[in-house]
Amino acid sequence: MTGVKKTIDIVQEIGGIRTIEAARQLFKEKMDKENLSKIKKIKTPEVLIKIANAIAMCEPDTIFIITDTKEDNRFVREFSLKKGEEKKLAMEDHTIHYDLKKEQGRIVDRTYYITDPEESVSSLANRINRPDAFKYVQNNMKNIMHGHKMLIGFYLRGPVGSSVSNPALEITSSAYVAHSAEILFRNEFFHFNNEVERAGYFFTNIHSEGLNRPEDLPNARVFMDRKKQTTYSFHCTYAGNTLLLKKGNHRFAVDRSVYEYRGTQLAEHMFITGIEEPEGCITWFTGAAPSGCGKTTTAMAGDHFIGDDLAQMWIAEDGSVRSINPEKGIFGIVEDVNKEGDPVLINCLRKSGTEVIWSNVMIDDAGVPYWTGCGEKIPDKGFTFQGPWGKEILDKDGNPLPISHPNARCTLNASALSNSSDRIEDPDGVVIRVITYSGRDSDTMPPVWVAKDSDHGVVIGACLVSAANATEVGVTGLKRAPWANAPFIPGVLGDYMDAQFKFFGNKLIVADKQPVMAGLNYFLTEEARGGSSKKLLGEKKDVKVWLGWLVRLAHHNADVIKTPIGNIPKFEDLQEIFKTTINKEYTIDLYNKQFALYLNNILKRINFHVDAYRKGTNIPERIFEILDEQKKEILKLKEKYGAVVIPAQLEGNNK
Repeated sequence: MTGVKKTIDIVQEIGGIRTIEAARQLFKEKMDKENLSKIKKIKTPEVLIKIANAIAMCEPDTIFIITDTKEDNRFVREFSLKKGEEKKLAMEDHTIHYDLKKEQGRIVDRTYYITDPEESVSSLANRINRPDAFKYVQNNMKNIMHGHKMLIGFYLRGPVGSSVSNPALEITSSAYVAHSAEILFRNEFFHFNNEVERAGYFFTNIHSEGLNRPEDLPNARVFMDRKKQTTYSFHCTYAGNTLLLKKGNHRFAVDRSVYEYRGTQLAEHMFITGIEEPEGCITWFTGAAPSGCGKTTTAMAGDHFIGDDLAQMWIAEDGSVRSINPEKGIFGIVEDVNKEGDPVLINCLRKSGTEVIWSNVMIDDAGVPYWTGCGEKIPDKGFTFQGPWGKEILDKDGNPLPISHPNARCTLNASALSNSSDRIEDPDGVVIRVITYSGRDSDTMPPVWVAKDSDHGVVIGACLVSAANATEVGVTGLKRAPWANAPFIPGVLGDYMDAQFKFFGNKLIVADKQPVMAGLNYFLTEEARGGSSKKLLGEKKDVKVWLGWLVRLAHHNADVIKTPIGNIPKFEDLQEIFKTTINKEYTIDLYNKQFALYLNNILKRINFHVDAYRKGTNIPERIFEILDEQKKEILKLKEKYGAVVIPAQLEGNNK
């Protein structure tokens, strides 16, 4: 980060290695001939010194360098099985991993940014001052790998040669973590020197599960040092807490986009997928949604899948917005994944040959996984993350035990998907024409609406809400979820918002390449629209219709109805798309229920966000101007039509 004081690098302070000569001497002492030969291929002094200090701090018994070879990849997988971190399942190349019962999601209460006095941190995050972090790391990570093998991988968060790809080290004693990294990220050992030289930096991730006992979990911590771009993780195994290549390094990428490349780059919590039209044109989408809010489902609805979780975006020389996926795999929630709603993914999960790591699902006696919402007949007994499972076994409150945790996951390579795109390795990325923002909203917003300009699009992202879900330990209730990225924004939220306004409002973006910015909401209920049921107003497969309409809009082939919150579809367009896309009859009654504006709910939501953002730091005034504009227009509508306005009235109001 620009303009910050030089401070100690904690791992170097503990490890004591400050020169390349000292690093190489330590390698000779600690590595066998084969691994010493491997490490000699890494030439960047800063990388070698960082690795040497991790070794000196953690004191592993042995070290294994993971290169980009089938042999090393196979070793990691087999080592995880040998250690018991994973077990084989009935289907070839499928394994199961169980986390501790009380570590089934991100430990947000024990995750901290390491800070110095002058450093600002997001109000949504925890901070720990550098001296205290130093003591905690020293007390918990010094010698933590005694009796363990240290695994060191050299990864790239993005395609080789891309201007926005991040080189990163993953240093861990967990073979499961290393195996997950091999599936989810690009091992670029033989390109690592060049990629660090191109980027001018690298991220470092140091993890050890320690003894992996439940009693150690209260002492588990995830520390992120923004200034040294290093993460520390210990006494935990859940991938969201240990595979810091993913969300830990995403935080560093967000930092770089906000404070070094403001207005020209973004690091987003978004899927990337392409919708192909009959004539062969592909329209590329990115979309943000908190975990458990339909992001993977939306990504899979595309004909050309690139990613379901993260996106690096930038303004290219041709004036387009482009994006790459930092990952090459999927770490997806499996609850409610089934043949009807997710046929592409389920095809990989129910066949041999696709390498899959399952986590925290039920395994029956035959070695077959089952999970909540799989849509299949469940066996009478099996084993889950809580131990033996049976239909007759009840919990302490007398309720049946669930067959899987709500945050149970599957890890697999994106190339296994039948709709996987070969553009995933294109360093130039794909041109983004549509950007969506999805929350979990049962009673307010329609299934799809579009911002009238880029500033209003930024506000859609800023005003996402979601029900708390199982991805975060100990978090409950309705919560704000700005851009579905707030947990991963290290700095002040207002700075990030300013970066959004500056990026999408940048005059470098050519007018006819400005992405459509839209809101999506799959969670509107019948109860919220006059019914008595909590069932959703729609089906999972309807997502193809909403995306199809956005494709038409991006290419100026659809009309809209203007409303205070943005533009919504006309019934005739949706009726046709429902029929041609998913062969479903769409009625005017359902349309009115889904797209009527319940003005009191919207006003309440606007006030909710205004009150919250007024308490923030550096919040751009533009968001308040837009929300105030929407509020005034809504009050005019309410005075004219009452508290509920149907699309026909809105359309008449446009004339």
